[in-house]
Amino acid sequence: MTREEKLMAMGYPLPEVAKPLAAYVPALQVGSWVYTSGQLPTRQGELLWHGKLGRDVTVAEGQKAARQAVLNALAAVKSVAGSLEHVERIVKVVGFVASHEGFTQQPQVVNGASELLQEVFGEAGQHARSAVGVAELPLGAPVEIELVVALKEA
Repeated sequence: MTREEKLMAMGYPLPEVAKPLAAYVPALQVGSWVYTSGQLPTRQGELLWHGKLGRDVTVAEGQKAARQAVLNALAAVKSVAGSLEHVERIVKVVGFVASHEGFTQQPQVVNGASELLQEVFGEAGQHARSAVGVAELPLGAPVEIELVVALKEA
């Protein structure tokens, strides 16, 4: 079963690449590395969750938002790599969490993305990570995820 088929079987079909909101590209390949731009929890151009963790969005909802954002990041990776089968390893995940004052569960929110990557990629999905609380994110999104991915040598 391919990684994309595995995602589909888990109920997470890979979406179309999200259109950029400004002057950037969704992903950029440099040699055997892919760097994604920050991806929001959107589907078909619609932001699925709004607001801040600890006020408007629960940790469980934030985890779902992180999963959707990482699916968008994987779609961006596929757009430059050709296939998720070309991924050798997920190297780093950076998760930004729009946080209400006093909210400190950013790592638990970003686990939504990390756990999905580990389920799909196995050992190759284990990664370094940052989970950062921020005051605001574009469009009022609760979560933004970016990836650094190593591709297999051709």
